[in-house]
Amino acid sequence: MLFTLVLFPLFVAAVALLIPWNPWRPWLLPVGGTGHLVLTVLVLTNPGENLNFDWVVLDPLGKLILLCISVLFFFCSFYAAGYLRYWHQRPNRIFTACFSGLLGLLSLVVMSHHLGLLWVAIEGSTLISAPLIYFNRNKLSIEATWKYLLVGSVGIALALLGTFFLAYSAVSGGMAATLSFDELVRGAPALSKTWLRAAFILLLVGYGTKMGLAPMHSWKPDAYGESPGVVGAVFAGGITCAAFLALLRVYQICQAAGEGPFASLLLLILGGLSMAVAGMFLIGQKDLKRMLAYSSVEHMGILALGLGIGKTAFFGTLLHVVNNTLTKGVLFLSAANIQRAFDSKSTDVVRGAFRRLPLSGALFLAGFLAITGSPPFAPFVSEFAILKGALDSGLFFVAGLFLILLLVVFIGMGNTVLKAVQGRFPPGVGDTSYRDGWLSAAPLGCLMVLVLLLGIVIPPPLRQLVDDAVRALEGKS
Repeated sequence: MLFTLVLFPLFVAAVALLIPWNPWRPWLLPVGGTGHLVLTVLVLTNPGENLNFDWVVLDPLGKLILLCISVLFFFCSFYAAGYLRYWHQRPNRIFTACFSGLLGLLSLVVMSHHLGLLWVAIEGSTLISAPLIYFNRNKLSIEATWKYLLVGSVGIALALLGTFFLAYSAVSGGMAATLSFDELVRGAPALSKTWLRAAFILLLVGYGTKMGLAPMHSWKPDAYGESPGVVGAVFAGGITCAAFLALLRVYQICQAAGEGPFASLLLLILGGLSMAVAGMFLIGQKDLKRMLAYSSVEHMGILALGLGIGKTAFFGTLLHVVNNTLTKGVLFLSAANIQRAFDSKSTDVVRGAFRRLPLSGALFLAGFLAITGSPPFAPFVSEFAILKGALDSGLFFVAGLFLILLLVVFIGMGNTVLKAVQGRFPPGVGDTSYRDGWLSAAPLGCLMVLVLLLGIVIPPPLRQLVDDAVRALEGKS
């Protein structure tokens, strides 16, 4: 069943390449998304029926990330079907195949317990997701695609070098050369500390580039800004989750080797820097999608910061992975609706979204309140848990900086969002035929309901998943 999670989306992608009818092809996406979510639920509820191999294992951390990715793709697949139907005049063969194939490769990332296979899966996800950015086929989208590929290639090359260093740290420590995650964790005390530290730096930069941590985030505003909104959603909530999981694997090895404090210091620095850079670029930002890109940089910084704080913040950090994934889905999909209704994503044109798109405008505002940590939405719970973790660990400076940067981000995003949703249309702005429809509104409405419910109560099955992931991150069985 584990292999089916990878093979089923790839099969759907192959069928999409073979089907010649442009109007029918997008409906494969809901089939693939629904089938993957059903398989995910079966895997999570019947663990005894799943075979684990040396290189392919679904551990507690993987289960949590897999659930996030599968739920996000499920809702985005229905939205994408409506989106492609709206742009029926554009060929969608490549988009449909790459969208479904990306889900398969991200599932492989989640289950990879061999660092070489993990690297291959992440590189594969980079290559297969690049055509999604170019869907609009204009000058800016091709520029964003090349920047994504070039910056991502540099990052993934550094990650490969770091992977080699990690293998050499085992050889230098007297172990057999291995890239097996489980073997590296078991033999971690014998690893060469010098080579392990060098490996962690390279892997942090490499996979941090994929996450969009500052200062390796330069591809993100262009890629998110010029791609369709549904692509931005799966990037911000799917690909970044997979990259963060890769970073978690390396962190687990460092922690088992006694190098946790070294890794934590670097994570705290990059986490704080990412939040600061995001806050700086969010002040005065006029482009709605670029605003969301810098918000993604901020929240990757929050994840790095929470991981760097240590055990007291692990629960909040892993819960924030879930909350950020769902909330980013709301924001990117509602922003995409607003862009189509105004034929612009700049607040110079986008005004009065409440009037033109009452539902998408309201959800965009609610998504903004949620992602900036306002109660009673889910991100408030996880961010508060991270803050409490910093205070419990005695990291008062980190806690204070965390609060200040959250305030800066709130002010910056609030200025942009309120301009977009309030007021009247600027003079000279024409109307478009686009309005909220069933496929364009229902998915983000359902995501918003989940964000609100998780802010009120965490269901016992989800809490159990997060608790199990925390114990795995702490090195407990």
